[in-house]
Amino acid sequence: MITFYSPRYNIDLGLLNWLHPFDGRKFAKVHSAMQSLGVEQRTVETQVAEARLDAFAGEILRPLYASKRYVLRALEVPYIPLLPFSVIDNRVLAPMRWAVQGTIDAAQAALGGTSCWNLSGGYHHASRNAAEGFCIYNDVGIAVDDLRSRGLLGADDRILIVDVDAHHGNGNANVFRKDTRVEILDIYNGDIYPQSPGTRRRVDIGIPLPPGTGGNEYLARLTDGLGQLKSGARLAFVVAGTDVLASDPLGGLGLSVQQCAERDRRVFEHLQGLGVPAVFLAGGGYGRESADAMIAGIAACRDVS
Repeated sequence: MITFYSPRYNIDLGLLNWLHPFDGRKFAKVHSAMQSLGVEQRTVETQVAEARLDAFAGEILRPLYASKRYVLRALEVPYIPLLPFSVIDNRVLAPMRWAVQGTIDAAQAALGGTSCWNLSGGYHHASRNAAEGFCIYNDVGIAVDDLRSRGLLGADDRILIVDVDAHHGNGNANVFRKDTRVEILDIYNGDIYPQSPGTRRRVDIGIPLPPGTGGNEYLARLTDGLGQLKSGARLAFVVAGTDVLASDPLGGLGLSVQQCAERDRRVFEHLQGLGVPAVFLAGGGYGRESADAMIAGIAACRDVS
């Protein structure tokens, strides 16, 4: 297991942090724990190039990326007239752009056969034509486009997306709506955002759960879904959001830190059994135990490998 990180991942708006429950500084906490775990670490050296963003959705989203009102709505915080857009760009959007490059770097490394964990990313609500749900850039879609354009993924190579975040990955489903080379497994709280029937229908293995589903039931349903994945994929992206924790204020599910780590271990072990290298992504996670769950999940996967 190789982890990818940059100090630029961390999001800090000072006194404005109270506007959203997301702990934007948890990435540094996870990174600091990696050395004691003996996990190989790589530093992301730059943010994603503007040309790559434009190639993905430039004509549609470029004007919206520069709109303070649009971006704040996508970040789910109220409009703040006196807040300069430059602050939002430097403190929030730039960290996300660095994380997108981290997903690209991790995916390229995983194609060499070693599974990786990007300590940020997993922006599964963004798509080619919209930003929403605290997701501005769809890093999985951008990474796939980049790898295909450079010939690192072949035209016929199959890809898996295993989304174990508490929220349905509507953005990924939208990006790959007509792409039959991409198989999506999505297990999520069926009663919360986003309520989008069209993208839910795109999911190949959909596992909507009732609110309050506990860890044992979650793990049983996940294990059944993993058994339905087809073999022969070249690469897998795992949106490993920790918002499945019972302590998370937004996910509405009931897993403990230990059960969240067991979730990650089962996904990793199953993909290894299929011979598919994985790129784990941080996804959502808004509670006080999010960093602890990420650390426990990486440790569990390290023990498998």
